[in-house]
Amino acid sequence: MSKIVELKSVFAGYNNEIILNDVSFEIFDDDFIGIIGPNGGGKTTLLNVILGLIKPVKGSIEFFGDSDANKNNKIGYLPQINQIDKKFPISVCDVVLSGLIYSSGIFYKHPKEDRIKVRETLERLGICELCDKPIGELSGGQMQKVLLARAIVSSPRLLILDEPNTFVDNKFEGELYEILVQLNKEMAIIIVSHDIGTISAYVKTIACVNRGLHYHKSNKISEQQLASYNCPIKLITHGEVPHTVLKTHNHSF
Repeated sequence: MSKIVELKSVFAGYNNEIILNDVSFEIFDDDFIGIIGPNGGGKTTLLNVILGLIKPVKGSIEFFGDSDANKNNKIGYLPQINQIDKKFPISVCDVVLSGLIYSSGIFYKHPKEDRIKVRETLERLGICELCDKPIGELSGGQMQKVLLARAIVSSPRLLILDEPNTFVDNKFEGELYEILVQLNKEMAIIIVSHDIGTISAYVKTIACVNRGLHYHKSNKISEQQLASYNCPIKLITHGEVPHTVLKTHNHSF
């Protein structure tokens, strides 16, 4: 296994408020990690630190394999779909091409090879016919696939997904996780979700984030372990996905 990212004793937050306290975390190239935790506990802050959107107040983050100047080459990011303005006049092809902009500059004219790579990525996800379609005409599931295509078109070493099942129907959700299982053969994956009942069927390990971070080196996690991690979650179960039902537990946050 090769290490991709390492956080060492990271403290981070916003407007002088510390959200993450003394977080140490390593990500390797075959990881498939589920991130769970309460709202406001620091999940998004952790992602922002890894993505380089905020700098740690204290501690360090190190990227391995390439120079720091090329660290963005390692990471693909799938945001929550409700963060995307579907009224913006842009085609599916252009959205996916934007996943290659970092390597060439915003005013760079993409070569034919980039457009071929976009079509290959769309074909891989079964949506090549959408290439010239405006994003405003897409369904929620189609839009999520397009954003996933943008995230993986650069062949990143790490793929980060922030609650990808938001606003997506159950049929596409199952399809998405099967896609992620295949992608995990090529890249590490971190997925943030409130739905431990679903992600535990797919991820390899689980990290509980509630100000601090507790890393659980398995996809099976008990009520007692969640309580000891101080990590209250909302359990959602549906369909025929294997899941574990946890009893209600009370503890201070």
